[in-house]
Amino acid sequence: MTDESTRVGLISDVHGNAVALEAVLDDMGAVDTVVCAGDIVGYGPSPEECLDTVRGRDIPTVEGNHERAVVAGRPYESGDRYAWKTLSESDLQWLEARPRERLLFDGRLKVVHDHPDERNRYTIPEAFDPALLDGEDVLVLGHTHIQHAEVFDEGIVVNPGSVGQPRDGDPDAAYAIVDLDELTVDLRRVSYDIERVQQRIRDAGIAEHNAERLAQDR
Repeated sequence: MTDESTRVGLISDVHGNAVALEAVLDDMGAVDTVVCAGDIVGYGPSPEECLDTVRGRDIPTVEGNHERAVVAGRPYESGDRYAWKTLSESDLQWLEARPRERLLFDGRLKVVHDHPDERNRYTIPEAFDPALLDGEDVLVLGHTHIQHAEVFDEGIVVNPGSVGQPRDGDPDAAYAIVDLDELTVDLRRVSYDIERVQQRIRDAGIAEHNAERLAQDR
């Protein structure tokens, strides 16, 4: 990717929630491309459908901790187990091939799931600091499911929030749009049919807690 792309849609932590993912992509409107900060699978009932969407749109994606758990056959929770049992071998191979981080747009945008220096570390909003940047204009993080952005003289640090399972007090699906030309970031939310996803979770035999927390936004 080159710097010809300026408006970039940012998504993260889809977690098998195809209904929320569709709502986000529909709401996003005109962007030059979309990138994903990992955790496409886990918790939710539609891992294959979400993977098909991400792969079909050729969305650059990094590995998340739930991808690692599913590929290794060591699931954290029932949604991971469901993904591990239902995804095809080619799906698992694709997940395994996701890189730890990606530098895109001639190095202007870095994507990593958790923390640029430490795998599985939560980078909470209070920890957003220009020291996290390493020469890129925009650092995109996920993992916490908390939507937040800080604009520094050195660049932008942004977590677009969770598409499929927000934990920041707002149950609406979260995403962001960054403008690499203007160096601005727009944090966005969109509602979706939570009850539909809750029923899919129950039908799949995934833990009821995973259904309840979608409306509890935590």
